[in-house]
Amino acid sequence: MVVLSLKICIRQCNVVKTMQFEPSTAVYDACRIIRERVPEAQTGQASDYGLFLSDEDPRKGIWLESGRTLDYYMLRNGDILEYKKKQRPQKIKMLDGAVKTIMVDDSKTVGELLVTICSRIGITNYEEYSLIQETVEEKKEDGMGTLKKDRTLLRDERKMEKLKAKLHTDDDLNWLDHSRTFREQGVDENETLLLRRKFFYSDQNVDSRDPVQLNLLYVQARDDILNGSHPVSFDKACEFGGIQAQIQFGPHIEHKHKQGFLDLKEFLPKEYIKQRGAEKKIFQEHKNCGEMTEIEAKVKYVKLARSLRTYGVSFFLVKEKMKSKNKLVPRLLGITKESVLRVEEKTKDVVQEWPLTTVKRWAASPKSFTLDFGEYQESYYSVQTTEGEQISQLIAGYIDIILKKKQSKDRFGLEGDEESTMLEESVSPKKSTILQQQFNRVGRVEHGSVALPGVIRSGSIGTESLSMGTMPSAQQQITMGQMHRGHMPPLSSAQQALMGTINTSMQAVQKAQIDLGEVDNLPPLGQDMASKVWIQNKMDESKHEIHSQVDAITAGTASVVNLTAGDPTDTDYTAVGCAITTISSNLTEMSKGVKLLAALMEDDVGGGNDLMRAARTLAGAVSDLLKAVEPASGEPRQTVLTAAGSIGQASGDLLRRIGESEADERFQDILMNLAKAVANAAAMLVLKAKNVAQVAEDTGLQNRVIAAATQCALSTSQLVACAKVVSPTISSPVCQEQLIEAGKLVDRSVESCVQACLSATEDGDLLKQVSAAASVVSQALGDLLQHVRQYTSRGEPIGRYDQATDTIMTVTESIFTSMGDAGEMVRQARVLAQATSDLVNAMRSDAEAEVDVDNSKKLLAAAKLLADATARMVEAAKGAAAYPENEDQQQRLREAAEGLRVATNAAAQNAIKKKLFNRLENAAKQAAAAATQTIAAAQNAAASNKNTAAHQQLVQSCKAVADHIPQLVQGVRGSQAKPEDLSAQLALIIASQNFLQPGSKMVTSAKSSVPTVTDQAAAMQLGQCAKNLATCLAELRTSVQKAHEACGPMEIDSALTAIQTLRSELQDAMLTAMNSKLKPLPGESLEKCAQDLGSTSKSVGSSMAQLLTCAAQGNEHYTGIAARETYQALRTLAQAARGVAASTTDPKAAAAMLDSARDVMEGSALLVHEAKQALVSPGDAESQQRLAQVAKAVSHSLNSCVNCLPGQKDVDMALKSIGETSKKLLIETIPPASKSFQEAQSELNQTAADLNQSAGEVVHASRGSSSQLAVASGKFSEDFDEFLDAGIEMAGHTQKKDDQVQVIGNLKNISMASSKLLLAAKSLSVDPAAANAKNLLAAAARAVTDSINQLITLCTQQAPGQNECDNALRELEAVRGMLDNPNEPVSDLSYFECIESVMENSKVLGESLAGISQNCKTGDVPSFGDCVGSASKALCGLTEAAGQASYLVGVSDPNSQAGHQGLVDPIQFAKANQAIQMACQNLVDPGSSPSQVLSAATIVAKHTSALCNACRLASSKTTNPVAKRHFVQSAKEVANSTANLVKTIKALDGDFSDENRKKCRVATAPLIEAVENLTAFASNPEFASVAAKISNEGFAAQEPILQSARSMLDSSTYLLKTARSLVINPKDPPTWSVLAGHSRTVSDSIKSLITAIRDKAPGQRECDSSIDNINKCIRDIEQASLAAVSQNLASRDDISLEALQEQLTSTVQEIGHLIDPVSTAARGEASQLGHKVTQLARYFEPLIMASVGVTSKLRDHQQQMTFLDQTKTLAESALQMLYAAKEGGGNPKASHTHDAIAEAAQLMKEAVDDIMVTLNEAASEVGMVGGMVESIAEAMARLDEGTPPEPEGSFVDYQTSMVKHSKAIAVSAQEMMTKSVTCPDELGGLASQVTVDYSQLAVQGRLAAHTAEPEEVMTICLRHAYCLIHSPWPSALLCRLVQYFSMNN
Repeated sequence: MVVLSLKICIRQCNVVKTMQFEPSTAVYDACRIIRERVPEAQTGQASDYGLFLSDEDPRKGIWLESGRTLDYYMLRNGDILEYKKKQRPQKIKMLDGAVKTIMVDDSKTVGELLVTICSRIGITNYEEYSLIQETVEEKKEDGMGTLKKDRTLLRDERKMEKLKAKLHTDDDLNWLDHSRTFREQGVDENETLLLRRKFFYSDQNVDSRDPVQLNLLYVQARDDILNGSHPVSFDKACEFGGIQAQIQFGPHIEHKHKQGFLDLKEFLPKEYIKQRGAEKKIFQEHKNCGEMTEIEAKVKYVKLARSLRTYGVSFFLVKEKMKSKNKLVPRLLGITKESVLRVEEKTKDVVQEWPLTTVKRWAASPKSFTLDFGEYQESYYSVQTTEGEQISQLIAGYIDIILKKKQSKDRFGLEGDEESTMLEESVSPKKSTILQQQFNRVGRVEHGSVALPGVIRSGSIGTESLSMGTMPSAQQQITMGQMHRGHMPPLSSAQQALMGTINTSMQAVQKAQIDLGEVDNLPPLGQDMASKVWIQNKMDESKHEIHSQVDAITAGTASVVNLTAGDPTDTDYTAVGCAITTISSNLTEMSKGVKLLAALMEDDVGGGNDLMRAARTLAGAVSDLLKAVEPASGEPRQTVLTAAGSIGQASGDLLRRIGESEADERFQDILMNLAKAVANAAAMLVLKAKNVAQVAEDTGLQNRVIAAATQCALSTSQLVACAKVVSPTISSPVCQEQLIEAGKLVDRSVESCVQACLSATEDGDLLKQVSAAASVVSQALGDLLQHVRQYTSRGEPIGRYDQATDTIMTVTESIFTSMGDAGEMVRQARVLAQATSDLVNAMRSDAEAEVDVDNSKKLLAAAKLLADATARMVEAAKGAAAYPENEDQQQRLREAAEGLRVATNAAAQNAIKKKLFNRLENAAKQAAAAATQTIAAAQNAAASNKNTAAHQQLVQSCKAVADHIPQLVQGVRGSQAKPEDLSAQLALIIASQNFLQPGSKMVTSAKSSVPTVTDQAAAMQLGQCAKNLATCLAELRTSVQKAHEACGPMEIDSALTAIQTLRSELQDAMLTAMNSKLKPLPGESLEKCAQDLGSTSKSVGSSMAQLLTCAAQGNEHYTGIAARETYQALRTLAQAARGVAASTTDPKAAAAMLDSARDVMEGSALLVHEAKQALVSPGDAESQQRLAQVAKAVSHSLNSCVNCLPGQKDVDMALKSIGETSKKLLIETIPPASKSFQEAQSELNQTAADLNQSAGEVVHASRGSSSQLAVASGKFSEDFDEFLDAGIEMAGHTQKKDDQVQVIGNLKNISMASSKLLLAAKSLSVDPAAANAKNLLAAAARAVTDSINQLITLCTQQAPGQNECDNALRELEAVRGMLDNPNEPVSDLSYFECIESVMENSKVLGESLAGISQNCKTGDVPSFGDCVGSASKALCGLTEAAGQASYLVGVSDPNSQAGHQGLVDPIQFAKANQAIQMACQNLVDPGSSPSQVLSAATIVAKHTSALCNACRLASSKTTNPVAKRHFVQSAKEVANSTANLVKTIKALDGDFSDENRKKCRVATAPLIEAVENLTAFASNPEFASVAAKISNEGFAAQEPILQSARSMLDSSTYLLKTARSLVINPKDPPTWSVLAGHSRTVSDSIKSLITAIRDKAPGQRECDSSIDNINKCIRDIEQASLAAVSQNLASRDDISLEALQEQLTSTVQEIGHLIDPVSTAARGEASQLGHKVTQLARYFEPLIMASVGVTSKLRDHQQQMTFLDQTKTLAESALQMLYAAKEGGGNPKASHTHDAIAEAAQLMKEAVDDIMVTLNEAASEVGMVGGMVESIAEAMARLDEGTPPEPEGSFVDYQTSMVKHSKAIAVSAQEMMTKSVTCPDELGGLASQVTVDYSQLAVQGRLAAHTAEPEEVMTICLRHAYCLIHSPWPSALLCRLVQYFSMNN
């Protein structure tokens, strides 16, 4: 039996005995044995003694409990136990200074001892008292109570310390913990503890019957009043002092108690001590106490103290966060028996109070305390404090007391039956409660059988036969190769998500397999040149798309192989899901391309069928892979690798079928052989490792070696599988990346294997063998990766000079950056001299071998030039070496290096250019592939994207990019096919440049969509694709810039050649059309092509205007760009013209269209040629004149081309007919009337009604087909003829000459208005998407109606008031169309202006209707007519306002697609043009009066000024350099011509002579021409606004407004008709009744209209919804904060920390991007408010999820709380922003809300900045620099954007700021170089600082460029800011930083 030998120390006599005990002996029995066996231990009572296990730290010693056994304390032989007395004396001090010594049991807790202590003193309610340890001076030095003091922090903490001391909070009180003993809390026996009331619960019951507690209460209250804990007024303080004097001195004695008797410090708070009359007032109060005894006085004192608002409150000084700010402010937190208080720290006024009954839970952490009030309050209350535990104990103590008291009251004295049931019944409505005691009844046991009859049911497989007499055969099932599913562990949430992704992907793959059953059906294609080009281009595009999609599939497969390699518990299932999503989405898109390509391929040898078969094979292989990687499948690893290999094989076969297999079979064979070599070497390593395992003695180490060897073998087999997968698509960077990743896994596994062997054995020979085998693996792996790199660089270097020129370029750059370090410059010069020597020798040898003498001479001359430059550089280097301190010598060396660089460029120009174009081709190809991937990812993410606005924006940007991808692919193919062709190179450059902007927009749109995509895999795929595309675009931008510089100016010649090619294609189309073989291309229709041609005609006109301006200025560069843009517009025009011709059924119309289009091409070619000639002599007047003539001819041809469109000719015929008919008005004498006046009048009215109706039909038809417009315009011209004849007939009845002139004048106005209507209809039919075209058409129709009304009023004679009513009815009919389909703005009114307009017009209408009624009664016909006219105008105004308001309501609906403001407003330009022309006509009109001339001059000045301002703004916003220049030049021309005109007007104003009028007429011509040119240029669709698209929900929201407006118009029409009859017969009572009814209906409809408009205020509903959404998010973040404080925040296991941080970063960035748009919308764009706030609010749910996810994975509590607090701050500031935005409502006149909106926006920006800083710091700590690199890339991209229109500073300010940030980057870079060696941990912070500085530099660079005067300075600013990050040293630093982090992760 085991015996425990212990040393027992008898403490009182220091005797030590060794005694043996059984481990199971109870402590009580051990004490008895000790007393029996040790005589020294037999003193005193046995119950007073016990065993104590001591420790070096006295606080850790413990008393052994009597009921426990010795083995419970894990005692070992030789341990010392002290046998000593438990009782110890303890000094207890009262608040009145009395000290009592009480014997206490040292083994009991403070809570247990308080019972003893309080009972000894005479206190019954011991639970309300506690003990304070007073001797804690050292602790006070270390801490500051509520908020711990850190010596390094300071001013703020010192303020808190002073404030705490001043307020006397409970922080100063070191309360002992009731759950621990004195010893555990370090309370020494000689220490004195202070007894003090802690809980003020039952103190109200303390009175004279309990003198002990009364005295303690009095002393505590007195001290708190005197030290200021209880703030009191002076009067109240004196009252307390008087009672205190009564207690201390007894009744007042006059002669004794007088001035000077009292020490006021003991009777008054210190602030009142020096107050005059204080002592006298105290004695007065003392006197008032009379003969009161001491006990009575104490009772009064305590009673008075209880009335103070701070009595019974325990205060803690805390810091709480200011709402919407990351700022902490001091606050007092008070705890009472009833509530928790927020108290103003200075005045102690209660700010907020929460009853304790509302506290649901609370949580304390070392630095914070949080309260949860459940449903009683929306948010938690959290404070920063180090006394959280003390506050928690205080609240818990109060609640314990409350519950204990409540339980004792609820028992009703029934203490016997604790198991009795309490029944409670609530009786409504009086809420009476009946309580009844119910006693349990004892029942008897019931006996019975549990055997019940059996029920026989059929089995799952149905009825089975029963055989008797024979044994059935054994049935068994064997499952091999996989685990039984029932034995498999349950799937984690991440695995379940992956299963969902795989199931969705499997469905997509199956659908793709079905789709691949048959090829696309294409319409019959023609044999003309354009058709052949289309087929070839489509095949090229399809091949490119299929290739990029196969690349993505193989890369995704390799990624799946790599990601699923390790332990399933460590697998990143989100990344696996992302790879699978990539595979399935690309397979879906690939199937579409394959079907199209198969249809286009000539199937004479079965190419299309073979292609479809290969695609189906690939889909089947993908399906097998998806099945193999299912987490629940349990498939062995080899199945996954086999399926992946099948995908690689099928991919290679598919690429070979389409002729896109770039890597030849030899390369692939070498790649696979090298991969197998790695596997063979790894197999040898595994054998060597097994040898080590056999000799290893330790089983654990042996198993480790075996596991490492197994992993090594797996990783190499994985590498082979990965190589097999990606070998067909190795040209793709993503595939190379996956192969390299597989190589890294092998490298790591080899390293692990070697390390395991080293730890398992010390046998040198075996370890040498292992090391040698590992080296072989590493060598084989290196050979494999080198082979891949060789393919990446396309094998051999380009040209013989490639390496030398690269070295020269790099080294000269190093010399430039080393200025100031002469030694480094000289070292680099040596390298440079060697490189140039190699290049010179190579050139000379080439010259000797050259057969062509001229080429040989050129090479020798270039070599000599280079040798001379080298000699000069060497001399300069010698000077710098001799005089290292001389700056002039260094400058000479720099200049010599620059000269050498120039000479190298000249010598190796062809090689450099070829290399640059190869780089550009590769960059363009990768960018197109990345864009294709991003589009596929966007389509895949569409289903799970919650943000409608972001999704719509992404769809639009995807469409724009998809339109540009074909051009880019064609550019690459053309350049590769003709590497020496300048036109092909230029086409690639143009396609690349055009691709950059839409590509960047798609990246931005994709990033803004990622946070709101709920499918994690789809979100990750979209995010990765966007990043990849951004990287490719950056490379493309750099490549195209360098290639363009190398090409030089060749745009003009290239554009000329291309335009001539277009002419040839149109000629070929004409020949084909003549043979009736011209077929439309797929996707072309007559209507689509007609619209394309109409809209493109404006682009052609605008680009030609640019061309003319640039050529006139003699700027070759910008002229080239304008020529290029002209060609692009002409290409679209030619395609549209061919499409129209191919789609029309009329051969003549087709021939006319192609002929006119060819004329446009010929004229354009001549125009470009003349522009080229004009550049030779910029100031030559003759060439300028020729240029203008050619431009006019092209414009005429363009108009002819447009007029050939279907329907246009009919409109032209109608216009011509109107013109011919109108000639009747030019006759001098009107023929006499042939009809009676009544007949003529009736006919005029009838024809007027017909013409008005035809005008409406023209408006309607212009929105339909061309045939409808043709019919409507023909009918309109016929009706016009009839109306004109009727009008002339009516003119014949007029007697006076003046009346006849007036009638004819009105007819002319109607003719002009009719022509304008047809022109507007024609314009709309040509370009339906033109800005405001529909409204212009409606206005033209209204002008026709107004003109008719004027004529009818003049000519017809009806009964009184009839004309006015008829006119009003026609006007109402004309405006009714505004309510039919309000999907365009009706006017320029804002929403709030619409409300004002409705209010004003409703008031006018009310007055007019009253006037109509009144004047009908009185018979005042003229007044009646005026009232009808006023009512009509008011109703038109109401209709217009209602239409505009309904449009704004529809547009503002979040489901609608918001429009975008364009660069210019074409409507403004058109209106200004019209106004200026009208004013100029008035100026030159001989009949104009001086006042009219001045008025016209004012109009001209006003509109030209507005045009110039618009041009200035447009030039500052556009990124197109040619457009920028053209706007500036146009503004100058308008301003100059206006200035000249103003001079002539001044002369005319002085003398209205014919000569001055002639000068004025001459001066108007240049102005009119300049304005017309500017208007034509501004009409370019590129500059126009993007119209909004109203959703179905938006249309539904419009309906109440439209319904009310229609009701108003209908009832008004009836009212006017009734009034028309009443004015004739006012004595008809029934008609008056009808009029009153219509009047009520009008009034009711206007009221409902006003209500509908107000109720549908844009953005209000969305603001409310968004506020609710963000409030919910705040509650969620508070819930997470509480969980974090309680250390209960569950970690997210379905996603990695890096992915979460990326999500959080992107979400915060998107929120930051929306702050200004929301602010702008809230201040003045009501229609945008709903969109923006909805978009903003939808980011907060992903923000909270990502923030909580990041927090859950952090280990540091402070970091956790920082993240959560800053997230909450951001949400709160957004909430404040939404409240302010709702208040502002988008009303520009609500200026009182604008400050609040601006303040809220600023708070949000600060919150975003704070959280971004925290994110960057956290990311840099763990080595994630991806976010920082992305930030730098975004800053670089912003350099290409238009600059802000109004910078606040000057160029010098921004220049200074740029210098400052550049120096900061240089300093940080130098520190990074140093710290990377000395202190790598600090690299993250420095990298973050570089990111911030560069972002600021980019912003300042843009502003400096905008404020710089010369254009060259602007370009230099942007170029230097852009190129800074591309310079060698920052790149090297970033690479080094990334490498460091990679090694440490």
